[in-house]
Parts: sequence; structure tokens; C-alpha cells
Amino acid sequence: MSVLTDDEFETAIADALDTIPDEFIEEMDNLAVVAQDEPTQDDLAELEASEGKTGIKHGNEILGLFTGVPLTERSLDSCEGETPDLIQIFKGPHERCFPTHDEAIAQIHKTVIHEVGHYFGWDDDHMHALGY
Repeated sequence: MSVLTDDEFETAIADALDTIPDEFIEEMDNLAVVAQDEPTQDDLAELEASEGKTGIKHGNEILGLFTGVPLTERSLDSCEGETPDLIQIFKGPHERCFPTHDEAIAQIHKTVIHEVGHYFGWDDDHMHALGY
């Protein structure tokens, strides 16, 4: 099992976000990306019920979740005054699923990009084809 400090985990998320091309960053509006230790029971239940959440799993572990309305499903004024869409990246599952520090960091990068892809309306098949 890999062990990451909170700073290493948050830096890995920030580094992944820094790799996103500017033309995509410019379209990322009303979106929060947060680091969390573990998914909650509500996160797990809602993901299983597919109630506005999409995520990436490794075995039974949830590595990340996107909660919100993908850009492809929005109207021009659908975000006004609404709570931001949310991407959650979970530290514990990355540590448990990836035995080395380097493997955990690499997967955090993939998880962030995967969840950002959901924000843009890309499905799992499309992101897996891209390597995420």
C-alpha cells in the first residue's frame, strides 16, 4: 500500500489539472475539484443508483466522482445561481489500490482527467479509449 501525505495528494491533483489544455480550462466554469480522504456512504449509494454521479472505480474502490450536469446536457443559462458541479478525488482508495508512490501518483492523474472528461460529457468508453 502506498502512503501519500495530504500535500503530495493535493499536489498530484493540481499537477493533473495543470496538464489540461487552456481551451478546455476556459470551458470549465462553475466546477469545484476537491481532495477527500474517502467516499461517503451517500456517495456510494448515489453512484450505484446513478443519481447524477459518475465515477471511476478500481475493483470495489471508488477513486473519483463527478457530480453535476455535463456540459453536453446544459442549456446556456442552466448554471446561473446553481451550486457548482463537483469532482471529488479520494486519497484512501488510491493508496490502497496502487502499491507504490509512483503508481498512486500516476493513477491520481488518470482519475482527475477521467472525472474532468465526465464534466465535458464524455462516457467511460470514450475515456478508456483515451487511456483514462
